[in-house]
Amino acid sequence: MQIKAMRDTFLTALYEKMKTNDSIFFLSADFGAPIVDKIREDFPDRFINVGIAEQNLINVGTGLALEGFTVYMYAIAPFVTMRCFEQIRVNISILSHLRTMNINIIGVGAGVSYAMSGPTHHCLEDLSIMKTLPNIEIFSPSDYSLSEAYLERTLSLRQAKYIRLDAKPMVSLSKNIQNFDNGFRVLQEGSELAIISTGYMTQKVMKIVQEFNITLIDLYLINTYCKSNLEKSLKYIDKIITIEEAFHSSGGLDSEINYNFKDKKIINLGFQKRYTFEVGSREFIHSKNGLGIKDITHIIKETLKHN
Repeated sequence: MQIKAMRDTFLTALYEKMKTNDSIFFLSADFGAPIVDKIREDFPDRFINVGIAEQNLINVGTGLALEGFTVYMYAIAPFVTMRCFEQIRVNISILSHLRTMNINIIGVGAGVSYAMSGPTHHCLEDLSIMKTLPNIEIFSPSDYSLSEAYLERTLSLRQAKYIRLDAKPMVSLSKNIQNFDNGFRVLQEGSELAIISTGYMTQKVMKIVQEFNITLIDLYLINTYCKSNLEKSLKYIDKIITIEEAFHSSGGLDSEINYNFKDKKIINLGFQKRYTFEVGSREFIHSKNGLGIKDITHIIKETLKHN
């Protein structure tokens, strides 16, 4: 089974577009990859490495967008969101009320992708803080097929977007992506319970739910999904479990579902409101926060038992 990194498929597709679209401009905050090297080498007049200066990345990118470029800003996820929050708020969110700008913030390292790097590199707050800002679409894919498919939307949708990519290679959960603009896909259908997850957690839950009569919904457009179509998918289901690799009860995926589906019984799963200093694998860190495979399986069984 083929595995690929979301970053690689997205940026490779972008590289191909840059061959024929002179309006695309790429900026990096001293963050590399082999495909980024190709972009720099082949399009030197539309590439800038601003250095380890994420706040300036937003400033320069906004200026280019105001000049009519379609801008892609590339950095490590916790740094490009949290370090730059005021720049994103003022230069992008507020200014987007007055000017149309096609700005795409690419953050690599969602959740605890960089598990071994400790809490400074864990990215558990970005969904919450980016959701507070108007005029920014949040894209949180669960595999490389989705990240590649999203590129066309970044070109056609002329507004700001935050592209939340995992750092690790993964399998494709479904290459047959229909109705992309719905913002979600149903990966498994069942009648007893629905699980709504995003990003890496969909990969994880997919391995667990196959033995249960459960609907699994992968939500990838966090704040711009089609609510009416999601309601149809949940019409005959009374209980929902939300799962995210982010702090729970903090304004992320769980608050989105809690607010829009008040008629359902909802259980929210996410990271405990504390930082994890223990060093280990991703599953080790998940287990420390009640999100291990055994933890999730136990919660599913207990929920089904009380149906």
